[in-house]
Amino acid sequence: MAAKRLQRLDISDELKERLARQGLTTCAVLQDVLAKSPLELMKLSGRSGLTVHDLVHRCCLSQAVKPVTALHLLKSRERGGTFFATSLPDLDKVLHGGIPTATMTEIAGPAGCGKTQFSMTLSVLATLPVEDGGLGGGVVYIDTEGAFSAKRLLEIAQTRLPQQFQDDSSLKELASQVHIVSVQSCKNLMNRLQSIEEDLIQKKIKLMVLDSVASLVRKEYSNVQGGMMRRTDFLASEAALLKYIAETFSIPVIVTNQITTRYGQRAPVSSPHTPDDGDGSVEVDGEGSYLTAALGNTWSHSVNTRLILQYLAGDRRQILVAKSPVAPFTCFDFIITKKGVEQDVQGQGHYKGTDPGKQAIQGRAGLSVGSTQW
Repeated sequence: MAAKRLQRLDISDELKERLARQGLTTCAVLQDVLAKSPLELMKLSGRSGLTVHDLVHRCCLSQAVKPVTALHLLKSRERGGTFFATSLPDLDKVLHGGIPTATMTEIAGPAGCGKTQFSMTLSVLATLPVEDGGLGGGVVYIDTEGAFSAKRLLEIAQTRLPQQFQDDSSLKELASQVHIVSVQSCKNLMNRLQSIEEDLIQKKIKLMVLDSVASLVRKEYSNVQGGMMRRTDFLASEAALLKYIAETFSIPVIVTNQITTRYGQRAPVSSPHTPDDGDGSVEVDGEGSYLTAALGNTWSHSVNTRLILQYLAGDRRQILVAKSPVAPFTCFDFIITKKGVEQDVQGQGHYKGTDPGKQAIQGRAGLSVGSTQW
């Protein structure tokens, strides 16, 4: 779980300021307050043992995960507002309403397949009022690759929703609601995520996008000693922060990921309709090499929903629902136009609701699910 900031605790402002001067700003277990012994905290804060004991107790309570009953989750779902519609009808249908809020959704795929276009389309939709299918709030768009285009964002809005964005004032309003954060290193990204809560509250953020999650870690940890272990630790901390943000503020967190090639035979699965690890692998050749989402199994298990984008013939592409707690393993065709991402109603391979394994892959050669070839 991510660390709660001391500013949100019910302690005196004087104590908060004194701890901040000592570099203690969060309740983190591995650093800051909960990483210190009572004696160290007494020395740093200049307070008595009783005050320090109370501080540690409040930090522990803030970090403890509050239990939620199944009944509470059921009532929350019945009240609505727990899904964010993507505007792709078949995808929203199979996901029971769209991308679930309070969770982390990954959009993975090869370069140029539409991950950023999908993310910008969702950013436009999120700013719409709730009654129009949006989330009625702002967007934080964390750009690690310099791929975000404000001009393209406005083009999607103007061509997709001409009634809502028909003049300069409405477009300026949209642009002011999408907050771009450019980061160029893993350290800067982690620092930004740890300090982003205040912005989420003040700017009424309803959607967070991280585009992309793989670029920085691949760049910084690929050619260093112990890089794989350090990368795994960083990704675990990053995933905890992102999921904490999603759950605490009940917003969808969208992350984009890259594709990598793996070699060797995959383990067989018990059911031919379900991937063994939810990675949505695509076989490259007959010798056991396959494409899968980057960053490995540790990251894969941190993601709640995984959508894989793939190329088809011509300008058509495909969204593969590779991992979801509510949706079957299936896929849909889509295209990219001036309106952003749109469903390709002429395409094949749409889920029909009878045999999710067979019908989802209809007309799509070369898809490997475990060791089973359709």
